[in-house]
Amino acid sequence: MTAPARRRELAAEFLALARARHARYLTDLAELVSIDSGSYHADGVNEVAEWVQHRLHRLGFAVDRIRPTAPAQGPGSGDVLVARKRGALRESDGGRTILLAGHMDTVFDVGTAAARPFTLDGRTAHGPGVSDDKGGLLAGLTALEVLDEHGVDGYQELVFLATPDEEIGSPAARAVIEETALGVHYGLGLECARENGDLVIARKGVADFRLTVTGRAAHAGIEPERGANAALEAAHLTVAIQSLNGRWDGVTVNVGVVRAGSRANIVCPRAELRVEVRATTVAGIRHARQALHEAAGRPTVPGTTVEVEQLDLCPPMEDTPAARRMLDTAQRAAAALGITLGAAATGGVGDANLIAGAGVPVLDGLGPVGGADHTPQEWLDTSSVPPRVALLAALITALGNADPAHTALGNAGPAHTAPGDTGPAHPAPGDAGPAR
Repeated sequence: MTAPARRRELAAEFLALARARHARYLTDLAELVSIDSGSYHADGVNEVAEWVQHRLHRLGFAVDRIRPTAPAQGPGSGDVLVARKRGALRESDGGRTILLAGHMDTVFDVGTAAARPFTLDGRTAHGPGVSDDKGGLLAGLTALEVLDEHGVDGYQELVFLATPDEEIGSPAARAVIEETALGVHYGLGLECARENGDLVIARKGVADFRLTVTGRAAHAGIEPERGANAALEAAHLTVAIQSLNGRWDGVTVNVGVVRAGSRANIVCPRAELRVEVRATTVAGIRHARQALHEAAGRPTVPGTTVEVEQLDLCPPMEDTPAARRMLDTAQRAAAALGITLGAAATGGVGDANLIAGAGVPVLDGLGPVGGADHTPQEWLDTSSVPPRVALLAALITALGNADPAHTALGNAGPAHTAPGDTGPAHPAPGDAGPAR
């Protein structure tokens, strides 16, 4: 049998198994959506974690529940769930470790699930978190069930990561995410697909800065010449920083907050700017950071000084050659299912950024098709669930063995950067900080 024919046969088998689970998927999705699991509602997130843990135990995964230390800036979160299942292949024989990542939290307050419960209108489901990310989290679990029933074990290890605080930037889960990503060959993000079915091949990184302007107070009516107006310097800086937009491809800079002064009859002695940088590459963030420092080092108003602090960094998920090889594998698997699969870049960040920042090639958006995230109109196209589950199962099968002779689906080749590839750049010393 030729490789394309075998691909089609495997795809058909995975699709049949996914379709057989569709009714239960909808029942389970309704149950998950009925649980309030906002990022700050640890009990609700942990209820979802219990549910996920039970499913993974039945599939033979060893499950760890990790209670993160509460970050200084906020309350404690729910647990991080990390589950592992060994396959039949050692790494030396071509086996690869694949990380599937989804999140259990939503953006919605306690009481939303009761006020706006799960509904199914034809093939469209609605409810808090139905798309972001309970639909994707459940699709990942269903794909693992398909693989288990089919007897697929041609990989080194499968790792399933479910986080409790992705919607607020994973401040509590970040260290666990980064540790879990160590030694992983491929990362698969379970966020739902774009509305047209595209995967996500790149996400911008985000860095937050605070610029503090120090001037000199004086009486504004009697002796203003003795003052150094920090508010005026902040205004000059705002214009200079906003003018950085367009200087580098894929980089945006925004002065989002300006605070200055306390009374109109005092020459302002202090001002503060909060600046956000988004960039498609680590290099872009570095360029913008350097430009902020250069602007701060050349104050326009005599007598003022400017200090620059980097507050946060979420690294970009870069569009790399390794990720493109993964996409090629996914597109071959999709073609066997009769799906035309594209890839998109987005300015939004997620846990996939942190996995990519650890040097792992990542594809995201492997969940079902959905949209209107973070709104009362959030929806999920349930007809997309069986083919997306089958696609995910096929992709795991293809990536699990580095020797293409052992799988008709083919694979992306070694995940690690080949000579001449740019690969995901690691943050420079001092870049790391709490995620947004």
